Amino acid sequence: MNNDGHMHGMAMGPPPPSSSTTPLEEAGSGMMMKNHHHMMHMTFFWGKNTEILFSGWPGYDNLGMYILALVVVFFIAVFVEFLSHSNYINKSNVDDHVTSGLLQTALYGLRIGLAYVVMLAVMSFNGGVFLVAIVGHSLGFMIFGSRVFKKSSSEKNLDLPPMSCSC
Repeated sequence: MNNDGHMHGMAMGPPPPSSSTTPLEEAGSGMMMKNHHHMMHMTFFWGKNTEILFSGWPGYDNLGMYILALVVVFFIAVFVEFLSHSNYINKSNVDDHVTSGLLQTALYGLRIGLAYVVMLAVMSFNGGVFLVAIVGHSLGFMIFGSRVFKKSSSEKNLDLPPMSCSC
């Protein structure tokens, strides 16, 4: 700021002029553009026309990709339960605490990251995604965490602490 109260070199010009045409008008004027009604649902809905995790995925009117998206969410949920109940860090090697601590931290980060991916998929509010996430977590717990498939009833030390949230 100089003595007369003006700032030199900081002048801001007017904003750039906006286009006078909208995407819908451009679509009608010869440009090919698919008009999908992208709407973020705030209540649960049923149907294959949804977006899960990424813009445009699984797409609209594509039942095969929707089923693939459900399978992906299901297996991610099962894998989260596998990580929650795994015991692969060798406890007999107590000399190398740094390596086992880094491996445990990496597994924890992977588990939490994948749990958040499932949570974000459920936030699409699609009923099918919600159901496969629940079934995936439940089946994963039954296989890896419950007593159904355990050979002994003794409690084992897990690599990771139990999930403290409901994600």
